[in-house]
Amino acid sequence: MISESEFKKRRDSLANKMPNSSVGVIFSAEPATRSNDTHHPYRQDSNFYYLTGFKEENSALVFLKTKNELKTVLFVQKKDKTLELWSGERLGAKEAKSRFLVDEIYLSDDFKKKFKEFIKDKKSIFCELGSKKREAKKVLKLTKDFKTKHDIRPLIQKMRLIKSAAEIGLIRESIEITTKAHHRAMSIDKKGKFEYQLQAEIEHEFKINAAYSDAYTSIVACGNSANTLHYIKNDKPLVDGELILIDAGCEHNYYASDITRTIPVNGKFTKAQRELYSLVLETQLKIISMIKPHVKRTHLQECAERLLTKGMIELGILKGSYKKAIKLLKHKKYYPHGIGHWIGIDVHDPAPYKDDKHQEIALQKGMVLTIEPGIYIDKDDKSVPEAYRGIGIRIEDDILVTKDGYENLSSGIAKSIEEIEAISSKF
Repeated sequence: MISESEFKKRRDSLANKMPNSSVGVIFSAEPATRSNDTHHPYRQDSNFYYLTGFKEENSALVFLKTKNELKTVLFVQKKDKTLELWSGERLGAKEAKSRFLVDEIYLSDDFKKKFKEFIKDKKSIFCELGSKKREAKKVLKLTKDFKTKHDIRPLIQKMRLIKSAAEIGLIRESIEITTKAHHRAMSIDKKGKFEYQLQAEIEHEFKINAAYSDAYTSIVACGNSANTLHYIKNDKPLVDGELILIDAGCEHNYYASDITRTIPVNGKFTKAQRELYSLVLETQLKIISMIKPHVKRTHLQECAERLLTKGMIELGILKGSYKKAIKLLKHKKYYPHGIGHWIGIDVHDPAPYKDDKHQEIALQKGMVLTIEPGIYIDKDDKSVPEAYRGIGIRIEDDILVTKDGYENLSSGIAKSIEEIEAISSKF
């Protein structure tokens, strides 16, 4: 778990990025209505959680900075036995004072009054510009006369780019649970079942291992369904002889995993499936091997595109010369997405990809990203040899950048043809 001292260190680091005579404020997430008077399970705003570790709604964090003083203030809900009867226990101001390493604690009901006091004689405000949160909009009205306003979120998101040892530990825990889920999907008999039944097996494994939420809606796509990149219907039968693309990861203690494996329904790859799968896997292994500090993601992307293009020409999926295929971006038809993304509290962590000068940020020790090449061939694409039609393959792992190279945090999840077939032989 992340210690209160680490949360305080983050707050101090953020405050140090603000100029003197400034105020910073960020709010908790608002409850999301599911329908009428029912709500989705509450999930804290990622930036707010990153700075506080506090999971309650109706909260706010304020930074006050002058030339001689830095003060952090947390606003929390008041204790209310009636409301707690319906919605659960609240921490309250008294317990908050003993838990959080902040300078002052106030009740959320007093926010407007106290904030008006805070902004007196201040020159700049750091807030959630453009946010849809009601309280964030109110802050903009209260500070309408401020000439200098900044969005506080990019400052936080930049900090989230480098993961601490504690954060990496939580990502490891998330991946350990996801490992069990993917291996469960590989090992059970899938013939005669539907995509949603396999999804249920995966998410059952998440929940019995204390990952109460998936990190994103699971993709369980059999056959041609895998050629819809964001396929989440998961309502079709698992057909003997076809492949299933499973993109599923859990969220555990607010940290995500994001893993994709592509497995055969009956446990055995056909010749054509082996050929395509081997191309994607060899590409992924090569790209992962290139990861180290100072390497840029665009370089990894370009290398992946070249490897996939060369392989698709050899298999007869792409026609003509390699040089012409690359120049005309012919591979984009079958590999339209990026090589990967940052991952952390959000499955697609919003940390920046470019610096303040709009230059690409190179990999650094402590970054965590996915590597996920793929090939997607629609069943009706008659320009491709028939054996490859209707096959979609993606292989995705979560990679930590280390001092001298990388660590594949999800290396324990089977992905070679031999490993997958061995696990599948259990049914």
